[in-house]
Amino acid sequence: MSEYKKYYCRECEHIYDEAQGDADSGIAPGTRWADIPDSWACPICGAPKSFFALLEEN
Repeated sequence: MSEYKKYYCRECEHIYDEAQGDADSGIAPGTRWADIPDSWACPICGAPKSFFALLEEN
């Protein structure tokens, strides 16, 4: 399986890390971005999932 990716909120810059998940929202570590429900929102600012973009790491 490929490396875990990170996505950032374009509203507040919160980072969702697939490796860590989002325990406060009940999303287990290792949960891929595609497997998160579209109803999920940023735990910091409440922005919808669509406000997140792939974080390109060099």
